[in-house]
Amino acid sequence: MQKFEKKDLKKKSVNLSEWYTDIILKAELADYAPVKGCMVIRPYGFAVWEKIQTFLDGLIKEKGVGNAYFPLLIPEKFLNLEKEHIEGFSPHLAVVTIAGGENLKEKLVIRPTSETVMYQMYKQWFHSWRDLPVLINQWNNVIRWEKRTYLFLRTSEFLWQEGHCAHLTEGENREMVLWGIKAYEKTYAELLAMYGLIGIKSQTEKFAGAKETYSIELLMPDGKALQGGTSHDLGQNFSKAFDWTVLNKEGKKIHPWQNSWGFTTRSIGGLVMVNGDDNGLILPPRVAPIQTVIIAISSGENQKLAEYIEKIQGILEKSGVRVKSDNNITASVGRRFNDWEVKGVPIRLEIGQKEMEKESVTFARRDNFDKGTVGIDQIEIKIKAILGEMQSLAYENHRKFTLDNTYKADSYDQFKKIMTGKRGLIRAFWCEDKECEAKIKAETKATTRILPLDAKKEKGKCIYCTKAAVNRWYFAQAY
Repeated sequence: MQKFEKKDLKKKSVNLSEWYTDIILKAELADYAPVKGCMVIRPYGFAVWEKIQTFLDGLIKEKGVGNAYFPLLIPEKFLNLEKEHIEGFSPHLAVVTIAGGENLKEKLVIRPTSETVMYQMYKQWFHSWRDLPVLINQWNNVIRWEKRTYLFLRTSEFLWQEGHCAHLTEGENREMVLWGIKAYEKTYAELLAMYGLIGIKSQTEKFAGAKETYSIELLMPDGKALQGGTSHDLGQNFSKAFDWTVLNKEGKKIHPWQNSWGFTTRSIGGLVMVNGDDNGLILPPRVAPIQTVIIAISSGENQKLAEYIEKIQGILEKSGVRVKSDNNITASVGRRFNDWEVKGVPIRLEIGQKEMEKESVTFARRDNFDKGTVGIDQIEIKIKAILGEMQSLAYENHRKFTLDNTYKADSYDQFKKIMTGKRGLIRAFWCEDKECEAKIKAETKATTRILPLDAKKEKGKCIYCTKAAVNRWYFAQAY
């Protein structure tokens, strides 16, 4: 663990962007890679990703979706089959033209997403209605070449899962699309303690090649929105492009209905940005790799104290708490407190001679720094109660922040005033014309984020052109 003074930390209250990068580096979540635009995810950061994988993969398997793996390299001709798809991704493609010391006769694209290579195989494997639905997911990495990068939030290479399913009917397909975005909503709410809004994207903002795209949007502390995951209704666009048909029950050839959905390491960026303060990270307990750290308070070797700490650790581990002991008495207590605060460990236990004699421990919460003591016979109950309370409080704090910074705008002047001030989410009427959407973005940097799933039709006027409108869309500046 690297050592630094607390005064060296950037302050979240002063500059969110500088603090964000500083904390990722100092909490040892990730570092810059030698390749421009890429990052190295360090063990502590990858442990967070593994918690996300475990939670989300459980939901995926519960739905009956199986994991597979498809190649990193995709023949360029596959991408060219779906026109809108290739146009959307072409600025971000990395292409292999030389391999084995020779120029390739056919260029190979490093996958930006796997629709094309997977659907080529689906066409070979599945020919009958009995083969449907196809329920396949993969956990992998992708490359989307970026000119401007930001650790976790936007890098040229990132990790994700991508589910790709195919169905006999449009109705079954839509059910899967909605399941995907709701699974992401559940992951953010129950694991990452983040409140998100789900809904449909505009035609301009949808995934290239999709019929419709659904997104979960999360509000960051600077008033910008983060797209936290997407689920795409591909309709029959790709099955038609690949000329993939199956025989239905009547023996007639039909094109399957398809969907894809993805959740990335960008979620860790959102997690960091939302859950932290001037002292470092504050990880929600369910996603924290270490939920409790035990700090030995001692001026030298003390065998009895070491045995007492080992006993405490055993009790907590047996109860399912993820716990680590810090017995590094060569470093000052203050420096050790500081190191674990930066890493966002939810609870610190301080154990010294006094605690050992009283058969107790001193605990300190990372979120509000409340301290207290508890007897060894009650430690399991107390620690679990605090962890549960911290998880619930973290979610409620983000939910309240999001609602407090969501505004209704009925005039363009009001809209612009919000966007030039503290920003946030704006609910405003939009006529759903691409031209108005483009002009709003050019003049305010705000984009349409979503139309909520539960949106009610209303009578109103477009915020920009004043033409009749029936939907209030969410707008925001975005990452």
